[in-house]
Amino acid sequence: MPFGIKNAPSNYQRMMNTIFPTELYEGWLIIYIDDIIICSDSCSLNLERIARVLHKAAEVNMKISLKKCNFGLEELKALGHVVSGLSLGIDRNKVAAVLLKPIPQNKKEMMSFLGFASYYSQHLKGFAILAK
Repeated sequence: MPFGIKNAPSNYQRMMNTIFPTELYEGWLIIYIDDIIICSDSCSLNLERIARVLHKAAEVNMKISLKKCNFGLEELKALGHVVSGLSLGIDRNKVAAVLLKPIPQNKKEMMSFLGFASYYSQHLKGFAILAK
């Protein structure tokens, strides 16, 4: 990896994106570093897509740990969200983490809290106005 280990995540993400460009473009494959999510609306299509991804992974000698894999899920937690069908919700455990944060006592703490909470701003109507 060029320029040391700090660039490893972005280099790995770029590598994954170059292995699966068509699948990413078609919109049914989501990759974040080493997490791969295959989306489909039927069992047969899901099996077809899994086979396609596994075939491409094998072509580049990518190792996949089957004990870390889940297949055929209707709902999953990923990056602090709950993905189900076409909906994207907030993981309740992450909401609890925001609610349990202590009340900010100064500007620095408020900025830190807003940065933490802003990850879910797309789910909070008027977040930008409330944050002012």
